[in-house]
Amino acid sequence: TLLKVNQKDGFDCPGCAWPEGDKRHTAEFCENGAKAVAEEATLRRVTPDFFAAHPLTDLAERSGYWLGQQGRITQPVYLPEGADRYEAVTWERAFAIIAEELTALDSPDEALFYTSGRTSNEAAFLLQLFAREFGTNNLPDCSNMCHESSGSALTETIGVGKGSVSLEDLHQADLIIVAGQNPGTNHPRMLSALERAKRSGAKIISVNPLPEAGMERFKNPQTPHGMLKGTPLNDLFLQIRIGGDQALFRLLNKLILASDGAVDTAFVTEHTHGYEEFAKAADAADWDETLRATGLARAEIEQALALVLASKRTIVCWAMGLTQH
Repeated sequence: TLLKVNQKDGFDCPGCAWPEGDKRHTAEFCENGAKAVAEEATLRRVTPDFFAAHPLTDLAERSGYWLGQQGRITQPVYLPEGADRYEAVTWERAFAIIAEELTALDSPDEALFYTSGRTSNEAAFLLQLFAREFGTNNLPDCSNMCHESSGSALTETIGVGKGSVSLEDLHQADLIIVAGQNPGTNHPRMLSALERAKRSGAKIISVNPLPEAGMERFKNPQTPHGMLKGTPLNDLFLQIRIGGDQALFRLLNKLILASDGAVDTAFVTEHTHGYEEFAKAADAADWDETLRATGLARAEIEQALALVLASKRTIVCWAMGLTQH
């Protein structure tokens, strides 16, 4: 099964959404992916006896790992109002409960039809078809929780609510800023892309309250050199205080705008709106306030600025550390 993970004739890894290039390794997965596939393919089953033995207070104290190791549910479960534990119900009863709740609403828009990224495309298609037939397009999914804030900001600023670069762009970047994420822990295959970019001459800035071993030196398990020596990735590690990201980027914006030749005025005039308001907000950034908010030294921020100004092809990567703070 693992040899099919992220292969052209296989299936996408359920561990994360990191993309694949045209050339695939035989083992195109990381430890997290192997764990995710093993959990999906488990033969363990959560029977009605499990819910009878574990009230909500007990389940709330369990780790995510423990819950995942119990197996997969074998039939619908229902939490009645005021109950202290889930109870197993038949499919007929489950459909009846759903119908009772939906038909009791004053408007279809009072309902939400939530699905997960782990749902198959076919199942998600049928769910949205059902929701629209019912009369609403309230179809949030897990990406709303994870990326709603950054998606809204991107839509407002560049018109697209998702990433604007490809994996190949990452390989050809001059500068990559990694902020609010722990690639080595959460999506280790990103380290391979950073390693390739690094060997092509890219500089990497890591903005993180936590020093991460994988960013300091990536030991690629796919190559002998990687296993023995590894590749240092960070050119600059900014160990920022939690919550200090906005202050840092606001000051960097101010410093960039004040640098000779950094602003393409013709492009700004022809293709943007709201630039004056943006520049005014950036100009309000203060060195002393930024240093207090970030915990960084002035020299570190100036070094980051120099790397940004020297780059013609810059990519900023971020994850939950920014979107959820």
